Amino acid sequence: MDQFGAALVDLVLESERLILRTPRPGDALPMAALANDRRVAEGTLNMPFPYDAHDAETFIELARTARERSSFLANAIERKSDGAFIGMIGLVFQMEYDRAELGYWLGVPFWNQGYATEAARALLDFAFRELRLNRVYAAHYGDNPASGRVMQKLGMTYEGTLRQHLIRLGRPKDNVCYGILRDEWLANPY
Repeated sequence: MDQFGAALVDLVLESERLILRTPRPGDALPMAALANDRRVAEGTLNMPFPYDAHDAETFIELARTARERSSFLANAIERKSDGAFIGMIGLVFQMEYDRAELGYWLGVPFWNQGYATEAARALLDFAFRELRLNRVYAAHYGDNPASGRVMQKLGMTYEGTLRQHLIRLGRPKDNVCYGILRDEWLANPY
């Protein structure tokens, strides 16, 4: 994905209430505070639990180097009104297939306020209009329907459920899959 190069390194996206930007060292403590909640960890695939400042620092460095390699675009979600770090959103690129996987998490105090949908809209618009990807897909655990509602609000199509496909924190989880194509997004950006 070298053709994107520096465009991803310094990328900042804005929506009405949010700024999506490269995570920085100052995000480590608020990231650790929000991510060290079992309810957050249970909705993610790879986030360690418990989660501490060292985990956050490691992730922030990984996110920076992944941007430089153009393999993964991780964005801190910052609320414009007060500059608060509220979560993360990103795309994992599979450029040989012209697609990316969307992933996101928010701290519990920021749930049910439309932030995940707003952040995802900005990122999908960038993925389809600027990067010209053909497909973006996402999945949520069957016991996390709120994440599925975000995907539905984005206009993603339900593509199936992989029953007890993953084990998370010792429990089997259904993996509920959604996707959207570039032509669909451009015809009706949600």
